[in-house]
Amino acid sequence: MPHPLGSPFVRDQLSFRTLPANDRALRAERPYVLYWMQSTQRLEDNWALRLATVEADRVNKPLLILHTVDSGQAYASARFHTFVLAGARELATRAESRGLTYLVAICHDVEEHARMLERVAAGAALVVTDQFPTEGVAARTAQLAHRIDCRLLSVDSVGIVPGACFAREEYSARTMRPKLRRLLDHAAEGVEDRAPKRAFPATLLDSVRFGTLDPRRNVLSALVGACDVDQRVAPVATRGGLVAARARLEAFAADGLREYTRRRSNPSDYEGTSRLSPYLHYGMISPLEVYRTVTDAGPAHESETFLEEILTWRELALNFCVHNSAYGSLASLPAWVQRSMRAHADDARPVTYTLDELERAETDDEFWNAGQRELLETGMMHPVVRMLWGKSVVGWAPSYDVAFAWLLHLNDKYSLDGRDPASYAGIQWCFGKFDRPFASRAVWGSIRPMSLDRARMKYDADDYVARWRSPLVAQVA
Repeated sequence: MPHPLGSPFVRDQLSFRTLPANDRALRAERPYVLYWMQSTQRLEDNWALRLATVEADRVNKPLLILHTVDSGQAYASARFHTFVLAGARELATRAESRGLTYLVAICHDVEEHARMLERVAAGAALVVTDQFPTEGVAARTAQLAHRIDCRLLSVDSVGIVPGACFAREEYSARTMRPKLRRLLDHAAEGVEDRAPKRAFPATLLDSVRFGTLDPRRNVLSALVGACDVDQRVAPVATRGGLVAARARLEAFAADGLREYTRRRSNPSDYEGTSRLSPYLHYGMISPLEVYRTVTDAGPAHESETFLEEILTWRELALNFCVHNSAYGSLASLPAWVQRSMRAHADDARPVTYTLDELERAETDDEFWNAGQRELLETGMMHPVVRMLWGKSVVGWAPSYDVAFAWLLHLNDKYSLDGRDPASYAGIQWCFGKFDRPFASRAVWGSIRPMSLDRARMKYDADDYVARWRSPLVAQVA
């Protein structure tokens, strides 16, 4: 049986997951509790929503969910807005069926976003929001916490195990794995999700809905087309929302987990990887739901490798971005990498490209070009190709710093999971993070090298290259 919201288990979990963002008091005279939805874009297994519900019931207030979409944030584009607003359409329908009050606001710039939040928070006894270590969530939360006069709490729903269970940065999967395993069963216990006891009055709702919209009543393309975002980074076929996430998860559990360890290394096997990272990035599906579905799908030998990725590596990436403030720069790399980069900073690169050539997939290597085209046209890239894609840029850019900046740019501009902790961790891995030193060689130093030529011998690359040899679409700026 799932734990009820008022249970000791829930209180214990919330104590690990909740942080105060300011030292303001709860304003009991105000009419509602506000949950500002940022990065956990779901109603299921959402610890911030659970805390907001518990607190609304405690102070006998209705609960308002306000989901803001900020057109002024870095790399805002038609691709990302379309994905998020497709999910918002579903959220509006599910919220209504569950007795929850959910509003969406598309804000055109940073200041409009701040004004919208301040206006709605002015009527809140308490504000609850999401914790997320990247994509500017912490900065936006801190800004609102400073500008409002009621208490603001941020809640961790990102990982299966509360991030606060790890007091410091873990430096490898080897150190992270046993700690996760000890905590996993307890953290994965079920919890009921229900509406607050008090419904939101219609008259009160009329006073707060100004500037918001019902995404179900708008043509999605027209809604996104009216936004001041990069329209050249076009929407992709992958649809946002829990329905699409669950359909993908069910298909993967039914087919992709069969011989997963072998199939995930074949770039041409489109069904051999989960392709769930966009949904996890935006919080549209819970990692706990993924874990349960995969665990129940088949024998351990078919799922263990995937669970290592969704558990150990994903939560290691979260831990890295929470505890290492330099996650967005090469300063986060270990001392042995720093020594290696200093020693090889002036090594001549046999082959170099410009960022424009890379962005347009105009290198002399068709395998690399195919990966870049997949990213441009789908917002995703096969995991094996993504490793080779990143490692190649390390050797092609004029310096390590430039390579890092270019990889972040390409990933954050086009990838549906860009700006995610897992993306930062993956790019950092290309430079030696979470890895060990190798025999020193030119350009690479002690960083693990990867060769596109060797990859073509190891992986089934021909079908993959043929699939993504088509001309580029117009979304390349």
